[in-house]
Amino acid sequence: MSNTKVPSEPKASTARVTYRAALARDAVDQAEVFYHAVMQGAANHYELSQRRAWANALPREASAWAARQALYTTLVAVCDGHCVGFLEFNAPKGRIETLYVWPSLTGRGIGTTLLIHAERMLLEQGIDRVEIEASVMLFDRLLRRGWENLGEQWVERSGESLKRYRLEKRLSAIET
Repeated sequence: MSNTKVPSEPKASTARVTYRAALARDAVDQAEVFYHAVMQGAANHYELSQRRAWANALPREASAWAARQALYTTLVAVCDGHCVGFLEFNAPKGRIETLYVWPSLTGRGIGTTLLIHAERMLLEQGIDRVEIEASVMLFDRLLRRGWENLGEQWVERSGESLKRYRLEKRLSAIET
């Protein structure tokens, strides 16, 4: 178990979520958001053994997530001073690498807002389409946002097979 501070639960009626580029200090929260999004948030979609394998695919250490910030453009959703959601994208490849939100905050538009910001940034860099490999949990939400299903995939993590989908979205300045 990590000794990192877990983001506090924001109060639904008073919590204000802001969005910005990730800072090195966000890495500790990113590790926790990733871990809890997989272990708790994906519980209705993947078996425990699958979630453990998925969660262990990336270290639960701030240094690993800080290093990823150097590899990918990382956007964070912040509430009460803590990162409660994040998205990483690779602009040259036109790919969303990760999108995770604290489990108790899913369904409140945090992931959607992170995607909207990333799509705008990609458009500003001349990228007209974006791809993502999405979990079963995220798949339907992305379809509703205009993403096209390019097919089901299976990825192996520590001997476990996890179902995901490859999706693509054409970007335009006018949101449909």
